[in-house]
Amino acid sequence: MRSRWYLMVALPFLVLFLGACSAGLTTSDNLESSSNFLANDIQEDNGSSNEGAASISGAEGNENDAAANHTDEVCDDPFDGTIPDFRTDGWETNFCLHNVPYDEIFSGGPPRDGIPPIDSPRFETVDSADTWIEDVEPVIILEVNDDVRAYPLQILIWHEIVNDEVDGQPVVVTFCPLCNTALVFARPTVNGELLTFGTSGNLRISDLVMWDRQTESWWQQFNGEAIVGNLTGTRLEFLPSAIISWADFKTKHPDGQVLSIETGFPRSYGRNPYTGYDNINSYPFAYSGDLNDRLPPMARVLGILLEDGEGGAYSLDLLKEKQVLNDSLGETSIAIFWKSGTASAVDSSTISDGRDVGTTGVFLPTVDDQVLTFTANGDGTFEDQETGSVWDILGEAIAGPLAGTRLVSLPHHDTFWFAWAAFVADGSLTK
Repeated sequence: MRSRWYLMVALPFLVLFLGACSAGLTTSDNLESSSNFLANDIQEDNGSSNEGAASISGAEGNENDAAANHTDEVCDDPFDGTIPDFRTDGWETNFCLHNVPYDEIFSGGPPRDGIPPIDSPRFETVDSADTWIEDVEPVIILEVNDDVRAYPLQILIWHEIVNDEVDGQPVVVTFCPLCNTALVFARPTVNGELLTFGTSGNLRISDLVMWDRQTESWWQQFNGEAIVGNLTGTRLEFLPSAIISWADFKTKHPDGQVLSIETGFPRSYGRNPYTGYDNINSYPFAYSGDLNDRLPPMARVLGILLEDGEGGAYSLDLLKEKQVLNDSLGETSIAIFWKSGTASAVDSSTISDGRDVGTTGVFLPTVDDQVLTFTANGDGTFEDQETGSVWDILGEAIAGPLAGTRLVSLPHHDTFWFAWAAFVADGSLTK
């Protein structure tokens, strides 16, 4: 039973890995056949509380916070006489330090960096990229000052990690297809070395486990926390980003930069190796245990986790119905926007044919000490009741008295309910 379950888990990752070994191996037939890999069990998170975790700043000169956790703790047997479900040979990771049970981590199939991260990203113009990206395709938008970049999910789905530098800020852009989490973090400096990240080949709670090449600590992508190794307990700094449609990006930022399809790797970009995964009637694979039955496990939610620890999730069905929500988490007022026109990256075999899951934006609605209240105009724009200004999905006023004003964007998760419920077990749910 265990070997059958492992095969189901490993199959789609092996498809991705083998593509690195043989040009042209990942044909559409391979991709289609790798879609039937869902396991039937869900696992609740029992040991990954963020409480007490130290945050690492990605800015230069703030390396001491990270280095403070860098220790040479030793132990006789970090696995207490058991054999872990992941490989340890070749790693220089300090396995004596960890803050999650080792039986929650297992190999997804490929070795570390078998799903290859992009370490030297190249970029092209919007006009050039428009020849190979369809309007409805999802891209990650990242803005650092005046440097605006798009990272197409048709590339990230095959690589999962991009180590980049945007307007002088080292960043790591990540995407876990199994949780549908597209998250961006600042890359910190530890003991004088700038961290670069790769794919460990391992999963925990169906989520990507990253590793850094400088300390070989292992990091949970969903929350940016180091869970194994010398940096255990530290967390990366989230940077605001969002999944938006290519049409919205190129309209808003015609002079922006786009991650080039010329990655140096032979891949079937535009194809989805996880065909059919985004299905509310299915189950996430690589996940066993109890279900949180407040929603189906594969229901899409928008998750918000504030710095003060307040966390809340909102069902996609509710967002599609309302298109705008004026709410609060704890003492913090928030505004949530939704508009149609963005395809799911993990639905159809061709990403641009994926079902419309729309775009979300999360913002602080306060301008000049006034909390704004928004309504949806029905055309993908929003209007505040206080000034009558019109706002776009990226939180910028495009007409009215506040034209040119931008709301403060908040990091958020566009993800599946099973993942959010596991990592933010005590968070609220609005459905």
